[in-house]
Amino acid sequence: MSQNLLLLFTRHPELGKCKTRLAKTIGDKKALSVYKYLLQHTANITKNIPVDKQVWYATQPVVNDIWDSNIYSKKAQQGKDLGERMAYAFAEGFRAGYDHIIIVGSDLFDVSSTIIEEAFQKLKETDFVIGPAQDGGYYLLGMNTFRKEIFENKAWSTSTVFNDTLKSMEDKTVTLLETLNDIDEYEDMKDNTTLMNLL
Repeated sequence: MSQNLLLLFTRHPELGKCKTRLAKTIGDKKALSVYKYLLQHTANITKNIPVDKQVWYATQPVVNDIWDSNIYSKKAQQGKDLGERMAYAFAEGFRAGYDHIIIVGSDLFDVSSTIIEEAFQKLKETDFVIGPAQDGGYYLLGMNTFRKEIFENKAWSTSTVFNDTLKSMEDKTVTLLETLNDIDEYEDMKDNTTLMNLL
């Protein structure tokens, strides 16, 4: 068992059930195509990172999908909102004996294996590592010890999440990663040639 654990939160790609804000502009079918592309990108950049990896599904885990069961453990998210679900996954990881745990979104075009590996390195020096997203949220969060309040009393999917999360860490050391673009709406992808070519 590695000392490091990477958590990936995802949902199985189904028509009309993913990238719903994006779908309002480009339609369900095209939004699904974008989502599938982003999921495959995440699988490609994470599969060879030398850490243990878990995929947490919003519904029940899928056996035969892009996440190779020989590389990724598969689990079902537990909790009423995103905060509770992330807290559960982190708490379970620390109970299992991991020293450094990072969660990353599964649908970011700009995230890379280098960024994730750098985040694990930074966790050897600081208590927390966080990657801010341009929309005011975050695309990556890592910690060395479980802190429940990081996941409590946050207005998830709003522009205050990143700053509110930093306030929950203000008595600890924090490494900030580069700011990346999170693909949630058409405005987030309209300048991305690769994603636009999927439409």
